[in-house]
Amino acid sequence: MARDSARGTAAEVRISDVVAFRLHAHHLTNRYSADELLDVAGACGVQNSPPGSVLLALHARVDDVTPERIDHLVGEDKSLLQTWCMRGSPYFFPTVDAPVFTSGVLPATETARLHLIIGVEGALDRLGMGLNEAVDSIAEEIEVVLSGRQLAIDELGEELAERVVGRLSPAQRKLWQAKGPYGANLPLGEAVVHFCLRMLALRGIVCLAPRSGNKAPFVLVEDWLGRPLPRVEPDTARTDLLRRYLHCYGPSTRKDFAAWVGVQVGDVEPWWAMLDDELIPVAFDGGRAWLLAEDLDALRSPPEPRGARLLPPGDPYTQMRDRGTIVDEAYQREVWKSVGAPGAVLADGAIVGTWRPRKSGRTLTLTIKAFRPLSTGLRTRLRAEADHVAELRGASAVQVEFEESATS
Repeated sequence: MARDSARGTAAEVRISDVVAFRLHAHHLTNRYSADELLDVAGACGVQNSPPGSVLLALHARVDDVTPERIDHLVGEDKSLLQTWCMRGSPYFFPTVDAPVFTSGVLPATETARLHLIIGVEGALDRLGMGLNEAVDSIAEEIEVVLSGRQLAIDELGEELAERVVGRLSPAQRKLWQAKGPYGANLPLGEAVVHFCLRMLALRGIVCLAPRSGNKAPFVLVEDWLGRPLPRVEPDTARTDLLRRYLHCYGPSTRKDFAAWVGVQVGDVEPWWAMLDDELIPVAFDGGRAWLLAEDLDALRSPPEPRGARLLPPGDPYTQMRDRGTIVDEAYQREVWKSVGAPGAVLADGAIVGTWRPRKSGRTLTLTIKAFRPLSTGLRTRLRAEADHVAELRGASAVQVEFEESATS
């Protein structure tokens, strides 16, 4: 049926229904119980950049989220895992879903992998090495270096670079140990290792242990979990990743999926081709996009979104690429800043402003910049949300300041 539909007329869908459908898929229609936290985190993973975002993103979706509970799930229960994932960013997801967010993200070709870790190609060209060759060389040394240890990236990069240099030709060694261009004090080889660690994360060899101070140390997955990740065929993992993406961000396109993963649009065929039979076209926002056929009924009758949320920067919901569906163009630069992005204020399904925290001692000041005048009732609900944010940020008191955007 999906294939027949794909060859026929695209179904018409309304932007309001798409927004409500996505909010529900992102678990933002209502809060879920604490025992559903892993299911919520597994929808499409939860980015933890800037550090601590995962707490706020999960609190927006789940009752009774605390730092202690997350620490237990990651450090003791080991049912929640953190590693580098889409776009080279740190993500949390259920350990049982690890193949989806590792093998499923790993591009099928070396060219596409270079697109995922932009910046290393020039160094590899100078060394006369391919990416796969570099990653394989580092993979062969990492167990010796990291077994039984937790090392931050600088320490790990330095030790791995020292071991890999013995595998190189004299000419390569000289370049490997030379400084720059990635920093005055960082040898070229260490920079290459830093880039390639992302590939080792997606191979399921390393992951991130809980932060220690301002560092997130690497560990061997097998050491951390006491077992390797289950083996899943790459095509199967990629198909599952695309299903999750389309369930959360559909209707969507190859271009938007590529941007979400962190590759180029020409790289996504290994994901997309495997799911062709399950997709239908829809006419959406003046264009043509794709939806899981099984989601069409849910999209046409989504639940009405209610409630107020303070979404962190990098929240899964605001990772969508067709930004105009949720934020007017006049305010998009305020929501999505390349540096120092604020959080987003979500009220009854609409993003109505941004927010920023400022902590002084044990007091958290939260500044909410609204895109339109906010009712007294909404301000009350946002103050209640601010109380929870303060708890998650380790503050004992919170002050909320309301401002109107200059664009209003």
